[in-house]
Amino acid sequence: MGIGELFWLFLIFGALQPVLRQRMLDAARQRMIARLEAQRGSRVILLVHRQETMSLLGFPLMRFIDINDSEEVLRAIQMTDRDVPLDLVLHTPGGLVLASLQIARALKAHPAKVTVFVPHYAMSGGTLIALAADEIVMSPHAVLGPLDPQLGQYPAPSLLRVVREKPLAEVEDHTLVLADLAEKAIRQLQEAIVELLEGRMPPEQAQEVARRLTEGHWTHDYPITSQAARSLGLPVSTEMPPAIYQLMALYPQPVRQRPSVEYLPEPRTRAAAGG
Repeated sequence: MGIGELFWLFLIFGALQPVLRQRMLDAARQRMIARLEAQRGSRVILLVHRQETMSLLGFPLMRFIDINDSEEVLRAIQMTDRDVPLDLVLHTPGGLVLASLQIARALKAHPAKVTVFVPHYAMSGGTLIALAADEIVMSPHAVLGPLDPQLGQYPAPSLLRVVREKPLAEVEDHTLVLADLAEKAIRQLQEAIVELLEGRMPPEQAQEVARRLTEGHWTHDYPITSQAARSLGLPVSTEMPPAIYQLMALYPQPVRQRPSVEYLPEPRTRAAAGG
């Protein structure tokens, strides 16, 4: 075999290698999901958003909850018998309120137990989805996030504060329009939160949770820990099944350079360390 043939074989192998690696990863995910469903007797759904890298230009592309996600999750729920529990694994920075609320309402309407697992974070729209669960299982250091609506680059509560504290004659028309939209967005989201929490806590407490999450008590990226979420009255547990971590390991973050975190990917015990 000549150098030319070897070159073409190398080129073909290099082109096929990423495809084969992805197929193997997909198969491993399916096996792990099937194993988890068998262990828990449930329907397991994953909503995982990783920062991906554009294949040609190499810049990062953030993923978020969109209509395509809601269509897929709703389809999975519709394919599940009413007496089969739902387990939703959430790993997301948030996304569209419309899509998040569609998923949340579908979870709320499911008669069997609904459990949301948050191994790392479920911010904004992810938190809205989590509110529909009968149980929210968070790892000890996982976080949720506030639900204050964002109008472009401005938080809705901040827009209302500007109009409230500044003389009306000094406020631009554009700001007044945004403030009107902000008021509507906050009210609508509060109503949705109370709807999702109905039956899980008294109406007065649900309204207080809605106000706390939407009225700018925290910045939009503030991490709400499991302890803080539990203090709000949410049904939070920290008993995360090890299989969830194993499943998340099958959703690796794409890396185009030397990774910033490295370790041997195996359990470390005192005996193994020689102690």
